[in-house]
Amino acid sequence: MSVIKHKNQRVAVLLDVQNMYHSAKNLYHARVNFKEVLKQATAGRQLIRAVGYVISTETGEEKTFFEALTKIGIETKTKDLQIFPGGLKKADWDVGLAIDAVRLSPSVDVVVIVSGDGDYVPLIEYLRNQGKQVEVIAFGRSASAKLKEAADDFTDLGETPETFLIRSKK
Repeated sequence: MSVIKHKNQRVAVLLDVQNMYHSAKNLYHARVNFKEVLKQATAGRQLIRAVGYVISTETGEEKTFFEALTKIGIETKTKDLQIFPGGLKKADWDVGLAIDAVRLSPSVDVVVIVSGDGDYVPLIEYLRNQGKQVEVIAFGRSASAKLKEAADDFTDLGETPETFLIRSKK
């Protein structure tokens, strides 16, 4: 897939931070370099809004990470981790990200979804039917095949992991 990306396009970048965090951790034992991901997503175009959807835990240890995202230009939307009786934990932003994409779509030409989650396929189909260019950025090995197919363009961060990952210094 190859789409035309020109500097006059207005872009919204929506980052499913948990999805990317867990993919990088499980596949590469590393962390995501969100600054490089944002640069890849905008590709020299006009960034209208970048939103990272994040989860807070009781310990609050992720606070400095959230501040780092804000520092590079990613607005964070936070939701608390839900812990159910029996220990089951739940935390996802699928609906929140989808609603924001629909809400932002009249103001942009391109919506970039940074996630490998196949739950976003109906959202992509809707946005494309509204005349929006929809691009997906994720690690190819953990991204849904249907998600890759639905997007106008798919960028596999796993093709150049040295650019998009931060390895621990251990």
